Amino acid sequence: MFDAIRNNKRIAQIILAVLIIPFAVFGLESYFTGAPGDAAVAQVGGSAIKRNEFDRALSEERERLRQAIGEDRIAAGLLDSEELRQAVLDKLVTRRMLALYASDARLTVSDEHLQQMIAQIDAFQEDGRFSPARYEALLRQRGGPVAFEAELAQDMLARQLTGAIADASFVARDSARRLLVAQLEERVVREMRFPIAPHLSGIKIDEAAIRQYYDGNPARFERPERVKAEYAALDEAALQARIVIGEDEIRRTYESSEYIRPEERRVRHILIELDSDANEAAVTQARDKAGEIAAALRRDAGHFPRLAKEESQDAGTKDAGGELGFIARGQMEAAFDEAVFALARDEIGGPVRTGYGFHVIQVTDIRPGGEKRPLDEVREEIAAELRKQAAARKFAEDSEKFSEMVFNQAPDSLNPAAEAFGLEIQRTDWIDRGAGSVGEFQDGNLVAALFADDAINQHHNTRAIEVGPNVWVSARVIGHEAARRVPLEEVRGQIEAQLRREEALRLVREKGDAVLAALNQGGAVTVDWSQARTFQRGGGGQSMLPSGEAMRAVFAAPVAKLPVWVGVELPDDAYVIYQIDAVGHPAVKDDDQRLSDAGRYYERLLAQHDFEAFLAALRARYNVTANLPPPDKG
Repeated sequence: MFDAIRNNKRIAQIILAVLIIPFAVFGLESYFTGAPGDAAVAQVGGSAIKRNEFDRALSEERERLRQAIGEDRIAAGLLDSEELRQAVLDKLVTRRMLALYASDARLTVSDEHLQQMIAQIDAFQEDGRFSPARYEALLRQRGGPVAFEAELAQDMLARQLTGAIADASFVARDSARRLLVAQLEERVVREMRFPIAPHLSGIKIDEAAIRQYYDGNPARFERPERVKAEYAALDEAALQARIVIGEDEIRRTYESSEYIRPEERRVRHILIELDSDANEAAVTQARDKAGEIAAALRRDAGHFPRLAKEESQDAGTKDAGGELGFIARGQMEAAFDEAVFALARDEIGGPVRTGYGFHVIQVTDIRPGGEKRPLDEVREEIAAELRKQAAARKFAEDSEKFSEMVFNQAPDSLNPAAEAFGLEIQRTDWIDRGAGSVGEFQDGNLVAALFADDAINQHHNTRAIEVGPNVWVSARVIGHEAARRVPLEEVRGQIEAQLRREEALRLVREKGDAVLAALNQGGAVTVDWSQARTFQRGGGGQSMLPSGEAMRAVFAAPVAKLPVWVGVELPDDAYVIYQIDAVGHPAVKDDDQRLSDAGRYYERLLAQHDFEAFLAALRARYNVTANLPPPDKG
């Protein structure tokens, strides 16, 4: 477990998920909509959270889950579950409480800090850099900067508050050691399996049992409300592809610009990886390792390709002797860039630290810059830039007109907009309520708009919705089916197979329970055991038992007297008896990296406990009332 924490920084972020209320979860959409006008779902210190704010956050949370987990891996019913809806409402309440507390405490965010945060938001960037033009265009289309910047400042204050609480937790080293030792506990286990597969073919399920299961589980056989839709997309990239740039314009641009060839240097490197949040001991170890390599190469640079293959941890370049090719200024991180352009040809540089770790660097060739590049060399570059500029101007004009046309001027049809802007109208198959995409576009807000009353009942176009960078889509319902129960005939085979598996599991459970009872009474059994295997409670580097239930059963079993036996059902597979033969606790040295990892993990848990206590106090202070709204049936 702690190896995973050290090797994957996302683990710590997941542990802190309850502590941070990032504005990105709610999406830019929540900052640019007008003031909600429907009923409140919660009151926080007299501040209302409206139903449409909740619906918007729920839609965005569903989309986040689809992207994080994958549509095909999401548990059945999760996206429509009461648990998910409650979690979204709790998150909105928490966000509002933190904003009010920050206001009461007169906490503020400086203009400089706010500007830095805005500049980092992907939606406002072009080619990896903040675009003032794009920022202004988005705000102009969605109501201005005041509300957005106010909401963003609130979220930044909330993060400061949660971060302060998280940083206040401290764990003694002995406590961390006890936690680590428990996680590293190993148990030597053998198993005896009673698989269900041999029983399946001999089990017969009668019609009455199938009917009873169907009638007794109505929710399992509900088909959600669904629509078919048509949609049109205004896409800057597609617009750019249609723009033709003439040779005269290319030549004028070339003649009015310098297009100076930059100096380029051919570089090879050896990387010793290091996490950006590594502790001082790990930093020293990595720096020393890189320093030893650099010293060896200064004695004989001819060994660079061999040492790169043997020592470099850059999988993309090590087999090529560390070759990065020719690079110009600004292509790499600042520290790497500065080191490369300070070296003479064939000189060894480093160790140089970047976000990846420590680098040993050598410049093997230099192409001097300074002369103007020939037109033939830059023609396509110029044409591409001119197309991009023209498309950006055209898109800024068309997006406002497109939005106005689909929603106000011609709300009953997409044809006028398609003809005006040269768009193709696409059609979808059935889309379930709560789905994540409309055609090729994954966007929960667009799906939600299709299930609004006016879209279903009046067949009005949805408003234009930004589903990606510079991509606006409007859709229209062309077919609708209310939620209904799937007929028994369509699911008969599915039910029969499920009942057959359940009966097979019952049979092997009875057989396994009898054997388990005999073992506990000291009796002999004739079934063979598997070979012994060692499992670790934390799972770090060890084979894993087939399910969490099996892990819990094996490591919860009392081991004062060995061997000991536990029985576990593995649904749709087998009943398994595990025999625990031995228990071990590996020694933990004081300099073990896992000890520090365990301390940080324990601190996260304490921080979560402290934060939950803080939220409980805020709920009382602001007299929070919240009522989970019923699902919207359209």
